[in-house]
Amino acid sequence: MNYDIVIIGAGLVGLATAYQAKLKNPDSKILILEKENDVSLHQSGHNSGVIHSGIYYKPGSLKAKNCIEGYNSIINFAKEYDIQYDLCGKIIVATSQEELPLLNNIYKRGEENGLQNLRYLSREEFREIEPHCEGVKAIKVPQTGIIDYPGIARKIKELFEELGGEVKFNNEVKNIINKETEIIIRTNISEFKSRKLVSCAGLYSDKITKMTNEKNDVIIIPFRGEYYKLKDEKKHLVKHLIYPVPDPNFPFLGVHFTRMIDGNIEAGPNAVLAFKKEGYKFFDFNLNETVQTLMWPGFRKIVAKYGRTGLGEIHRSLSKTAFTHALQKLLPEIQEHDLTTGGAGVRAQACDRNGGLIDDFDIVKNGNIIHVRNAPSPAATSCFSIGNKISELIEN
Repeated sequence: MNYDIVIIGAGLVGLATAYQAKLKNPDSKILILEKENDVSLHQSGHNSGVIHSGIYYKPGSLKAKNCIEGYNSIINFAKEYDIQYDLCGKIIVATSQEELPLLNNIYKRGEENGLQNLRYLSREEFREIEPHCEGVKAIKVPQTGIIDYPGIARKIKELFEELGGEVKFNNEVKNIINKETEIIIRTNISEFKSRKLVSCAGLYSDKITKMTNEKNDVIIIPFRGEYYKLKDEKKHLVKHLIYPVPDPNFPFLGVHFTRMIDGNIEAGPNAVLAFKKEGYKFFDFNLNETVQTLMWPGFRKIVAKYGRTGLGEIHRSLSKTAFTHALQKLLPEIQEHDLTTGGAGVRAQACDRNGGLIDDFDIVKNGNIIHVRNAPSPAATSCFSIGNKISELIEN
């Protein structure tokens, strides 16, 4: 089983990378290895389905560049293959005067990243759009939308296979041996040989990186984001997407309201340390993965820095009342009985030894191996752009 390129992971980034590489070199023999039995079963399929505009990201960063470039690509793809999406727009709301400087910084970033038609809205103006929302000032972001990401993933797989690419499910990578002339990838089922390897392993990107003897300077710390859904009779309270002003020192956007492509309204997420990398429930636990997190030097520094914030997130996870109070900052009318339990996702957040939560995408190339070590949101929006960049790295 010899290949030109083997890609680990059938999430959106892995799929888009394989597809772009196959388009560039139709004769190349490309394989995707996936430990699950289908595509996009973790981060790519457990996110909130938002098409991100790029307004939050530091100008010049990989997140900013790839989000802006990937935005048009994913919309054009959805149009071409009749995949559901809706550019419904969103508002980012400052709920107090103290948040106004941060709101202004977000607006400036949006302008620097090339977003057009951003608008400041007074309380009276944003209540015309979202009459049940409360705050002092907002930014309207018309570019933001919602989309069927699992549908995108399934279509990419289909097109990739039509081009002659292969996807093998239920193959969990157990070992990688990098020789001068070839790379040997051993899974729980078989063994594959390849000239080049790309790891898009998401929550297990650190584990795969370590298999190739790369310097172990970051690990993935899993953060679970839990959602509630609005009951049908309360869906009228949210017309578009409603976001708070995020804490600039914490790499999460805060609890918000999101229209879903299936018509539901999600409220959330929080950000709770998960004790299992694929731990979608509070009591999901894996001893080895938990020990890895707790023993990491950077984790202890995170606890020192964000301990109080983390306890608040745990409290909201265990208390529906506390979660509701957080939502009421944006929608005061929301009551606890208006919410039903929704889904959850786990964010693969890279953390360095000094306790830094890596904010930008992190892609490392060493010879004939490429590792995507950190690709949280907006990786779904950016998947075609990221895939194109990686396919260029493969060529070079």
